[in-house]
Amino acid sequence: MSNTFVPYADSVEAIQPGEEQTFDEIAATMRDIAHKIGDRQRHTTRAVHAKSHALLKAAVVVKDGLPEPLRQGFCARAGTYGAVLRFSTNPGDVLSDHISTPRGLAMKIVGVEGEMVPNHAGAVTQDFVMVNGKVFETRDAAGFLKNLQTLDKHANDSQALKQVVSTTARLAENVLETVGLESATLKDFGHVATNPLGETYATQVALRWGGYFGKVALVPVSENLVQLYKKHLPHASEWNALRDEFSRFFKEENEAVWELRVQLCTDPEKMPVEDATVEWDEDESPYLAVATVTAQAQEVYSDARRVWVDELLSFNPWHALAAHRPLGNIMRARFKAYAMSSQFRAAREGRKLVEPRSIEEMPA
Repeated sequence: MSNTFVPYADSVEAIQPGEEQTFDEIAATMRDIAHKIGDRQRHTTRAVHAKSHALLKAAVVVKDGLPEPLRQGFCARAGTYGAVLRFSTNPGDVLSDHISTPRGLAMKIVGVEGEMVPNHAGAVTQDFVMVNGKVFETRDAAGFLKNLQTLDKHANDSQALKQVVSTTARLAENVLETVGLESATLKDFGHVATNPLGETYATQVALRWGGYFGKVALVPVSENLVQLYKKHLPHASEWNALRDEFSRFFKEENEAVWELRVQLCTDPEKMPVEDATVEWDEDESPYLAVATVTAQAQEVYSDARRVWVDELLSFNPWHALAAHRPLGNIMRARFKAYAMSSQFRAAREGRKLVEPRSIEEMPA
């Protein structure tokens, strides 16, 4: 490893004037979206990533012999952990899958040991919240608030109108991609109907990696996943096309394998923590594998599993070891917003949220 990684210091973050008010407004807007959609559906779901498509039990195997910069946090020593993988799409309401939107993946690693961030003290889980894009849609929380307010205004739009918006954005993005360009904004409103199993998922924003800091990604490596990259879904117009594809895959395949990789900062000017729209150059610092994540053949969406994961669990980047504390303005905004969303959903549905202590708690 010839790269010189920048050591973590508190100075990599820069608190913005008035950001706490912005964070309050983000939490309030997310609550309003969840309230509107929950009232319409008579069931309160997550304010974002409401619809899940696969709920996987997986094994995370930390690689042996990692160099010191990678041997941090839960990767401090070789070992095996259980994990819950929740694949989703990003709207706050449950839409037909023919309204194609960006994909998300939340991973909860169970059984980790070490000092936790204060709000997660006593727990034994480490969450990574990722989407299929390398950069965030806005530079900071103030920009994200504007986008949320737009979504809030249109929370009660009909599914037909959302289909029109999604299709128009998807066609425009296709045109850009034919000439080698892309638009994060357009991808927020419409995503090409490709197979989510072929996608790479990333945190987009930074977190501590022990004595260093960087971004995390989950990358497909088994051939049965790699061959699905950019492959269009069959029956993409059906309501549950994504769930059905995951179910088919994990009935027919013995296993799927990803690598968990980390991209450590080598230059804080070129790889800023506070500007979430900057893609960190992989020629300067490539993503490096720290663990394999393997899911065996399984039923991905049983009723028992759906209730346990979708109703009782919450996924939050602030469910974290101190060694993996979230960094930057977007992550600081998530501290209040994610806690509000989970608590609001649980209170409205009369549920008590669960933070597992063993992967064996996950229904088979």
